[in-house]
Amino acid sequence: MSNETGGTMSTNDPDHGGDGVALQEGDLPARFENPGIPEHQHRMADTDPKAAKRAERQVAFLFVLSMVGTLVMIVGYFAVKMDHDLGFIDYLNRLELSNKLLGIGMAISLLGIGVGAVHWAKTLMPDEERIDYRHLQRGSDEVRAEAVDMLATGVEESGFARRPLIRNTLIGAMALFPLPGLILFRDTGPLPGKYLATTFWKAGDRLMLDPEGGPIKASDMVLGSVAHVLPEGIEEAEHPLNEKAKAAVLLIRLEEDLLAPESLPGAHGGIVAYSKICTHMGCPVALYEQRTHHLLCPCHQSTFDLTQNCKVIFGPAKRALPQLAITVDDEGYLVAAAPFSEPTGPSYWERS
Repeated sequence: MSNETGGTMSTNDPDHGGDGVALQEGDLPARFENPGIPEHQHRMADTDPKAAKRAERQVAFLFVLSMVGTLVMIVGYFAVKMDHDLGFIDYLNRLELSNKLLGIGMAISLLGIGVGAVHWAKTLMPDEERIDYRHLQRGSDEVRAEAVDMLATGVEESGFARRPLIRNTLIGAMALFPLPGLILFRDTGPLPGKYLATTFWKAGDRLMLDPEGGPIKASDMVLGSVAHVLPEGIEEAEHPLNEKAKAAVLLIRLEEDLLAPESLPGAHGGIVAYSKICTHMGCPVALYEQRTHHLLCPCHQSTFDLTQNCKVIFGPAKRALPQLAITVDDEGYLVAAAPFSEPTGPSYWERS
């Protein structure tokens, strides 16, 4: 339609010359011509069988290169030994070599698959432009059958079925590519088995002050006092840091009549011992509010009530802190009466 200043406007309204119809003044044309799709330019591989064969070999070479990169990564991972008895400089040199082999191998593996797929699509797969008009989202059975036929045609035109060299090398590259990930994840450590469910504590172990060391007597624990303790002999464990991460315990004394009935069998004269490892994410629960008898985790504010057998009263933790049953030996020193009756720390997949 015309605007106030003259001239013309085109519209898609079918009642006013739709589909590009221009309502004009004077001798302007009634319709703009559709320029159509540009003439298709054939590639060398479309007209020259030798060029197509050469492109096929190039794609296969890239997929084989990807397989070589994957193998370099795997071999480099196992060939470079990271023994801890090496000198510090030698250890760093080996670590650098290992990282370079892993990085270069993964880069070649990814690059081979990616560039090979792009080169395949640009040189061998059909590149003609086609027009498909919009239709209802859910087509008829005939349209759906036609779509299946189009997919089958696409597979045929891609050459996946009739180019076994490309197909087989692609399958080989894709089959090898996940292996480094599986190896790396599997080699993060042995499966835990019962290791997470047990601690260094056993019946008769003296409670040793942490970090100063030395045993502690029940008479040393005055009302309201708090001590951080570990089991005797933990420094001689095969992996002392790992054991400390599970066995750390808070020792606290409060009025015995405040204790919940279920915590009394494991207490001694108002002295109770609970795991220091938060049952949410494993942070150290080290903040004690003497007036409220609450233990607070500083990481995510999970709060445990000592008077309710360390039940969770606030925060994301879902389980109470496990209690370590304690007693005294013949010399009056506090000792563990038994190991923890349940795993300490956060939940994990094998926990029952």
